[in-house]
Amino acid sequence: MADPNPKKELSMEQRLLLAFVLMGVVIFASQYLLPKPPSPPPVAKREAPAPAKPAAPAAATPAAKPADGAPAEAKAPEAAAATREEFPFVDTDLYRIQFANRGAVVLSWVLKGFKDNTGRPLDLVSPENTTLIGLRPFSYDMKDQAAPTDLNKALFAIEKGADGRSISFTYSDGKVSARKRFRFEPKSYLAAVESDVTVNGAPVSHLLTWRGGFGDQSVDKAYAAQFSLRQEPNENYPTTLESAAGESGPVTNAGNYRFAGLQDAYFAALFLPKAGQTMEIKTFTDKLPYPAGSKEFLPFVGAAVGTAGRNEFGLFVGPKDLELLKSTDPRLESVVDWGWFGWIARPLFAMLRWVQAYTAGNWGWAIVAVTVLINVALVPLKLSSMKSMKKMALLQPQIQAINDRYKGVGLNDPRANEKNTEIMDLYKKNNVNPAGGCVPLLLQFPFFIGFYKVLSVATELRGAEWLWVTDLSRPETIALRILPLLMLGSQIYLQKMTPSTGGDPAQQRMMMFMMPVMMAFLFWNASSGLVLYWLTGNVVGIVQQLFFNQLTPSTGVTAAPAAPKKKGK
Repeated sequence: MADPNPKKELSMEQRLLLAFVLMGVVIFASQYLLPKPPSPPPVAKREAPAPAKPAAPAAATPAAKPADGAPAEAKAPEAAAATREEFPFVDTDLYRIQFANRGAVVLSWVLKGFKDNTGRPLDLVSPENTTLIGLRPFSYDMKDQAAPTDLNKALFAIEKGADGRSISFTYSDGKVSARKRFRFEPKSYLAAVESDVTVNGAPVSHLLTWRGGFGDQSVDKAYAAQFSLRQEPNENYPTTLESAAGESGPVTNAGNYRFAGLQDAYFAALFLPKAGQTMEIKTFTDKLPYPAGSKEFLPFVGAAVGTAGRNEFGLFVGPKDLELLKSTDPRLESVVDWGWFGWIARPLFAMLRWVQAYTAGNWGWAIVAVTVLINVALVPLKLSSMKSMKKMALLQPQIQAINDRYKGVGLNDPRANEKNTEIMDLYKKNNVNPAGGCVPLLLQFPFFIGFYKVLSVATELRGAEWLWVTDLSRPETIALRILPLLMLGSQIYLQKMTPSTGGDPAQQRMMMFMMPVMMAFLFWNASSGLVLYWLTGNVVGIVQQLFFNQLTPSTGVTAAPAAPKKKGK
C-alpha cells in the first residue's frame, strides 16, 4: 500500500550538494580515519454522464414595456443549446486543440513543435487522468453560488470564427446562460479566453479548471515536476505549490497576481489578468494511478483560476523558452526559475546559447566547448592546487617520520595535539595547503550545479541531440550507457595521474577506484548533458595534468624537523 502521506524527498540540488560535501570529507579525512594496511483507497471512477436532452425552448412571453424613464428589467435570455455532442478542432501554426461541446471543455492540447518521451506529439492534457476525475480542462468551478443547471454536463452550441482561430460556446435554458470563447493569435502561444455565467441575468463568479496534472506525462515521476504557481507583483519568482499541497482540501489564494496557472519542468499554462484585476487560484490534489493502470495512487496537481464576475484573460500555453516568454509578455520571464545558483546558471546558459548559435551549431558541442573554456579559465587556480599537492606528496616521508615517533598515540591522548602541531608546522614552513586536493572539486561544484539547472529548466535543451544521444536533458536511452562508463574510465585515469598526497598505498589504490565508482553511480541516471560536461572536464583535466606534472617542481621542500629530545636524556 502506498503511504498516503509520503515524506518529501530531497531535491536533486540538495542531493548533489550533500554528495559533494561527503566526497570532500572523504578526500580530506581518509588519510587520518581509514585504518592502515499502503496505498490510499482508489478514487471511484465516475460513470460518464448520459447525454442530456436539450431543454425545449420556452414559449416566448412578451416582456412588459417599462414606463418612460424607468430602468429596464433584466431580460431573460433566449434558450440556446446543441442537440448532440460535437468534438471540434482548432488548428493553429503551433497548436492542435480538440474541444467538446458538452461542458465547453478541452479534450487535448497538442503542441505541434514538441514530442513526449515516447516520440508522440506532446499533449499537455492527460486523457486518462481527466477521464477518471470526470472534469476536463476549462470545466466550470462555481465559486459562491451553484448554478441551477450543471453547466459541465450541458451541451453548448458552437460557433467557429471565419479565420479558423477562434471558437465560441453558448448555452442557455431561459434561466441560466453561459458562454466561453477562445481566440488564438497567429504564430503565437498566446490566446485570449473569455467566460461568463448569469442566472436570471445576474452574473455568477466562477473559475475555470485544469485538473489531473499538466505537461509531459511520459517523463519519469511526472507528478513530482508539476506545480501550481502564482506571481506576486513585488516578487522576483513565482510562488509554487506542489502536487500534494491540496491533499487536505483545495488551497485558495487571491491577489493582484501578474499571472497564475500550472507548470511542469519545461511547459506552462498561465492565465494573465488585466492590470489591477484581482485573480483567484485554487490548487487541487487528485490521487490518481501512476503509472496508468497501476494500483499505486499518487498526487497530481490541478488548478482553477478566475476573477469576480466575468472572466477575461490572456492565456499562454507553451514552452518555458526564455526569449519566447520575454517577447510574448515581459511578465512571463520569471517563470524560468534558475534556483540557488542562478548567478552562475543564467550567464552559463547565455554562453551556451551563444556558442550553439554562432559556433558549434549543436547543444552537445556547445557544452563541450564551454566546458573547455571554463577549465582553461581555471588553469591558474588549478596550477596552484597542483603545486600544493605535489609538495604535499614530497613531504610524506617527513610526515611518516612524525607519525612513527607518535606511534600508538590515540586521538584522546594529549600528545596527539603535539603530533598535529608538528605536521601543521611542516605544512606551514613549506607553504602547503593540506586541503589543496579539494580545490579542483570545489571549483567545479558551482559550474556543475549551473549545468544541472540549465538542463533542468531550459526548454531549448529538451530533445537536443548529440552524436548517439537523443536527448541531452535526459539519461541515455540505451541499456549500456556509454557516457557514464567513459566518465568512469577517464576519472580513474585522472586519479592515477594526480600526485598522491601520501598515506598507505593500499588506501590510495582503494580511493583511486572508490571515488570514480561513486561518481559513476551518481551520474548513471543524470541527464546526458551533465555527464558530457563532467566527461569533458575529465578529458581536459588529463591534458592539463600531463602539463602540470612536467611544470611543477619536485624540489623546494625543507628538511625534516629534528626529532625532539626525550625527557631525562
